[in-house]
Amino acid sequence: MATLASPVGPFALGTFSAPGGGAFPGLLAGDRVLDLSRALAWAPSDVRAVLERWAEALPVLHSLADDISLDWRPLEGLRVHAPIEPRQIFQSGANYRQHVIDLEVAHRSPDDPRTAEEARAEIAAVMDRRAAEDLPYVFIGLPSAITGPYDDVVLPSWARQPDWELELAAVIGRPAFQVPVEEALEYVAGYTIANDLTDRATVFRRDMKAIGTDWLRSKNAPGFTPLGPWIVPAGSIADPGDLRVTLKLNGETMQDESTKDMLFGVARLVSYASRTSRLLPGDLLLTGSPAGNGMHWGRLLRDGDVMEGSITGLGVQRTRCVAEGTA
Repeated sequence: MATLASPVGPFALGTFSAPGGGAFPGLLAGDRVLDLSRALAWAPSDVRAVLERWAEALPVLHSLADDISLDWRPLEGLRVHAPIEPRQIFQSGANYRQHVIDLEVAHRSPDDPRTAEEARAEIAAVMDRRAAEDLPYVFIGLPSAITGPYDDVVLPSWARQPDWELELAAVIGRPAFQVPVEEALEYVAGYTIANDLTDRATVFRRDMKAIGTDWLRSKNAPGFTPLGPWIVPAGSIADPGDLRVTLKLNGETMQDESTKDMLFGVARLVSYASRTSRLLPGDLLLTGSPAGNGMHWGRLLRDGDVMEGSITGLGVQRTRCVAEGTA
């Protein structure tokens, strides 16, 4: 399973396995894959180990991608796994202007006196204030929620409103702590695709509203973060602030928006997260999801649904939803 759209640039990184074999870090160039655990002198066991030495590895990877004499394998026939196992996942919420406005309208209580137009105007003003005050919303996800870009997604029996959220994910290439916005992109090794699934019914605590959001419950079921298929080096992406994010559900386009609609771009998010936390090589920073989620359409995920997510230059992931107990 690896015949979908190729990434932009001379190469990308991924995690692969052959039938009956273990997973290995791979260099993808065109339709062929090189096992980096054998090709690199320090024999990295996984992609994160490559990113641990990213400054040293990058020029070597460029040279390897051009060397047709090496022991390349055809991509066809290899299983494509999630490209990396991060130690930390930083997730940005409420970062696409239109998406936040749509959610605010969808989540209005029945006794809300505002019209839809009034609610949209009020939340738009809030978005303008957030952007001016430089206050992104970043929370923490679990690596155990990650699954492969072509794997089935199990919908837990308790999840009453499972929803899709396709996102651009930045992959950290070197330790980042308290970095200024102007330097933040220097800490990004590359980009990949994440679908940050959310059970809308459990986002807000019902037992005590003052507790607020429950991201553990609503976002971190096993497999709730399909990732990949590849990590495309940052140098191959001209502008992460001008990419098309598209999700199709059973062939119908549900999300189709530019990252231009982000309130906070990649540099501001990396800088903001690094003010508090030390970002490590291989960590993921999810940048939020654009408008067009299931709550907007009044149509949530169910057994048998197929999601196809793409972002300009990063390839395509395709996952099928399976109800718990039927996988």
